[in-house]
Amino acid sequence: MGKHLPTADPLLRLQASITARDNRLLGWLYDHGVLTTDQIAAALFPSLDFTQRRLRRLTALRAVDRFRPNKADGGSHPYHYVLDQLGYDHVHAQRGLPRGRRDQARRRKHSLTNRPDLPHLLGGNQVFIDLAAHARTHPDSDLARWEPASAYHEPGTLYREGGDPNIILAGATGFPRPDGAGIWTEHERAVPFFLEYDTSGENLHVLIDKVIKYERLYMLSTWAWPVLLHLPSARREANLHNRLAGADLKTVIATTTAELRTALAASPAHQIWQLLGRTGRHRLIDLPYTDTHYPTHDQPTPDERAA
Repeated sequence: MGKHLPTADPLLRLQASITARDNRLLGWLYDHGVLTTDQIAAALFPSLDFTQRRLRRLTALRAVDRFRPNKADGGSHPYHYVLDQLGYDHVHAQRGLPRGRRDQARRRKHSLTNRPDLPHLLGGNQVFIDLAAHARTHPDSDLARWEPASAYHEPGTLYREGGDPNIILAGATGFPRPDGAGIWTEHERAVPFFLEYDTSGENLHVLIDKVIKYERLYMLSTWAWPVLLHLPSARREANLHNRLAGADLKTVIATTTAELRTALAASPAHQIWQLLGRTGRHRLIDLPYTDTHYPTHDQPTPDERAA
């Protein structure tokens, strides 16, 4: 009998099948934990049917795994996707990281399926997904960076040269721990931002305490990104603005609500952000910030340069 050919390495087989869009999805799942079928479709694919076919293929290749949480009133939610073990191995190889634990995917899936604040995680992820979906249909815009909350859990992550060395203790309770951060670009302009995603599950004073922590960071640092507070309702937004009325805050705090976005069918890129102490709404790209690492709004736009 002839010799059997060696079985192809599963990771090599996966890597031979990966597209640039798959790479982006696997990177997102690595960084942000979990995304639903609808979220993945909105941000990356032309149709839900196309999305489902590709996700079935990635599941068969053991790049991704999935689960369906049960609803409190019966039935189940749509599929939630996480990385499978080969997905982890692929991302580690792409990023030049050491190969992870053999049970990394199983342990993380178990953690996510039992996570009590899973709706909060998915809600925060949704804000970034909506920006990515907007960029997919607006070629002159882009979600250039999406950082998870974990990127700001280690001490020193908020420190910049020239700032107060006390910021090196940023993991302590006196400094903010955002739900995420990003950089949004439009027509060669960019705005970096922090996100605080609020579900109204906490007392309003907890949200105000977060604002105070951002103000403390502003006073001790050489840079300041706008802080986006995504709130569930107009009532909660009005209560927050009333509670902070008259406060001499230097930090740029911008609020919007899920109610407003639903009524206007608006993405986070649209003119939905209200600054504390001011009337009217602003586009995300027009929010002010201070950071020498990124181009500022003082720079002329391409049309202004041409003029």
